[in-house]
Amino acid sequence: MRLHDLELSGNCYKVRLFAALAQIPIERVAVDFMGGEHQRLPFLELNPWGEIPVLVDGERVVRDSQAILVYLAAQYADEAWLPRDPAGLAEVVHWLSRAANEVQHGPNAARLVDKFGYCLDKAKALRRSARLLGLLDGHLAQRSWLACERPTVADCAVFPYVALAPEGGVAHEPYPHVRQWIERVKALPRFVSMQGI
Repeated sequence: MRLHDLELSGNCYKVRLFAALAQIPIERVAVDFMGGEHQRLPFLELNPWGEIPVLVDGERVVRDSQAILVYLAAQYADEAWLPRDPAGLAEVVHWLSRAANEVQHGPNAARLVDKFGYCLDKAKALRRSARLLGLLDGHLAQRSWLACERPTVADCAVFPYVALAPEGGVAHEPYPHVRQWIERVKALPRFVSMQGI
């Protein structure tokens, strides 16, 4: 099983993180993102969207970090990571959606501006980050994990760009419950880190 990967990508990291936590062996294949490898053949045969990460498991190709998390959890991990009951599954999917929307357009966008020089609306990203982190802090004031009262793929999906938020000028200090959750994730057995965390 191969993960087409970029070391500094939070979306790639969430897959690496989950694979490590769930003890799922993956082979990392570095993509020359700065050289534009993701925008030309043969990579576009794997993902016509030109985005990373991409997981190749035998003949199956899975695109998008949230989809990869669901695939790996359903195919190879204990049910605790991705519940099968409708209520638990809905909780997890709620946070996968937040990872693809509010987290992506908040802390991730701010980081893209500051760390990589992307031409995005930084003020808008900071406003989105403040709203997201405020809501996340309130949610975590009542519980230890995002969903199902245990670590799930929801935590793996949201964690990277929230933990990396300071690289985009988004401070963790006003959000004590978010900070405690970050430390709980980092304390999980087999946790792996990345630059910036």
